Amino acid sequence: MRGVLVVAATGRELCAQWGLVCGVGPVEAAAATARALALDRPDAVLHVGLAGGRALVPGTVVIGSEARYADLEAAIPVTSLVEPHPALLAAARAALPDALLLPIATTATVGATRSSDAVVEAMEGFAVLRACALAGVPAIEVRVVSNELGERDRARWELEPAFEMLAGILPGLRAALAPE
Repeated sequence: MRGVLVVAATGRELCAQWGLVCGVGPVEAAAATARALALDRPDAVLHVGLAGGRALVPGTVVIGSEARYADLEAAIPVTSLVEPHPALLAAARAALPDALLLPIATTATVGATRSSDAVVEAMEGFAVLRACALAGVPAIEVRVVSNELGERDRARWELEPAFEMLAGILPGLRAALAPE
């Protein structure tokens, strides 16, 4: 395969775009992404979805400056941070000039990020970007905030406006990241 593979946890987050539904959580995301990369290597991966944000208005678009694995703690050195590919980052910033550039924490439990400095949290980003890094495939993560970080009452999440924003930016973003 050539081109940009869009990866999202759910079909709804793909917003009617062709791509890979990787499943919810870091284990499913890593396994599904690694399998897809092994079967049909894309030129690049765009990982998208919704996220929780601390003091960010729902609908805010965030480009990941890095993906942090917030659940991982060990007494030995471990990989817990992956940065986006620089060319993809530059293209995403040009395509989404109003988007915030922030680290995105990955955790297996909604609202479980232990790091007090986490501003954006999702469940798959580190896993997808780490699988891509190991396969040598450029990748980037872009999220749309749907709820306050740690808000467990899903009735308070603003899913529809977040999905609308994601659907609005995804086609142009995908095109901007496509190799020429």
